[in-house]
Amino acid sequence: QDAEPYSWPWQISLQYERDGTFRHTCGGTLIAANWVMTAAHCISKSRTYQVVLGEYDMSSGEGPEQRIPVNSNDIFVHPKWLSFCAACGNDIALMKLQRPAVLSAEVQVGRLPPAGSILPNGYPCMLSGWGLLTTGGSLPDRLQQAELPVVDYEHCTQPDWWGALAIRRTMICAGGAEKAGCNGDSGGPLNCRAEDGTWEVHGIASFVSALGCNAAKKPTVFTRVSAFEDWICHTVIQRYPDAMGIDTERCPDAIGMDTQIA
Repeated sequence: QDAEPYSWPWQISLQYERDGTFRHTCGGTLIAANWVMTAAHCISKSRTYQVVLGEYDMSSGEGPEQRIPVNSNDIFVHPKWLSFCAACGNDIALMKLQRPAVLSAEVQVGRLPPAGSILPNGYPCMLSGWGLLTTGGSLPDRLQQAELPVVDYEHCTQPDWWGALAIRRTMICAGGAEKAGCNGDSGGPLNCRAEDGTWEVHGIASFVSALGCNAAKKPTVFTRVSAFEDWICHTVIQRYPDAMGIDTERCPDAIGMDTQIA
């Protein structure tokens, strides 16, 4: 279904240049005023990227959009990511924007969950993105959202679900009924409400079944953000040690704040 405009203000559109125009390829999450988190499989070294924030309807310029270029040497793919093996995990990448986003009602920083946190089976989360509406269908203009309940590791690794070969503990499965992520949603956030009512970004859309986007018992698979917070901190803070003068120990508190990091 169409999302309410700007209800996911940390959702970004990752776009690459082809023939002089930029095209949507993946979603992503703004995690600091000048850092975006997406999926590693969205990144190709040969491409030129820009990030669009404050986007809702791709077919029209509504006003709040910000288009920010990304330098190719400011893109950091997880060192253990293998492009030929999505099921091996580590499908996460960070990009530093050429300039920080201007935060507003329509552009905000997404909160990350506490490191190591794991959601229980059936926990209701929302996927947002501009992915295909149906397998082989068309890309929507407006940002979409779908409620996807978490399928825990024990269920998702059952042989008639994804099975133990495809799923690692560093992943989250969600959905598996009629709603799912699809091509174009990749890299985008799995948004889950914390106990205090705020939204946290628990997942990065990684892969769906080759059988199709909403195959039964094949939930959408996400990179579990809470398994990678050390790497996120390391990537951001190591390169920019004076980042806001934060100490690395407390890094997770610094990410997901409305600040620019170096």
